[in-house]
Amino acid sequence: MSGTHHQAGDDPRMTMESSMSDHDAEAIAASLPVRDGDEPWTADEVREIIDALESDVHRMGTALAKAENDLADLMKQGNDGAGMDTIDVGSSQFERDQEISVTRNARAVYDQSKLALQLLDEGTWGTCESCGKAVGKARLQAFPRATMCVKCKQREERR
Repeated sequence: MSGTHHQAGDDPRMTMESSMSDHDAEAIAASLPVRDGDEPWTADEVREIIDALESDVHRMGTALAKAENDLADLMKQGNDGAGMDTIDVGSSQFERDQEISVTRNARAVYDQSKLALQLLDEGTWGTCESCGKAVGKARLQAFPRATMCVKCKQREERR
């Protein structure tokens, strides 16, 4: 499966479904961990997950490039505040802070999606990075970028 994922900027109509053989999808599905009581993954479910992740990478890559350009433009518009009244300076700072937040969020989703695709390539997607057990099919279908099971994620968030 290595080398079959698309980079941000690639044709968004080109999906893993069109480039992944049925055999590859079935092999990946068969190798994914499942929790007790979960149904095994199917090739179609694997394709859906990969398509969603690749779409996120493409969409967030585009959003990230725009946010970085917007932030660079805001930074060029005068960091010193010369000739600006207090309200203008505050408004300008607020805009910069907003763009920084948008950029960070886009970067996080982009990086998490790329990591999930990498873990799929490596055969470790779906395994909790904390306890080593299956993350859970329902969790991964809802949030394919998850790297921890619910129990470990809750424990981490309480810290």
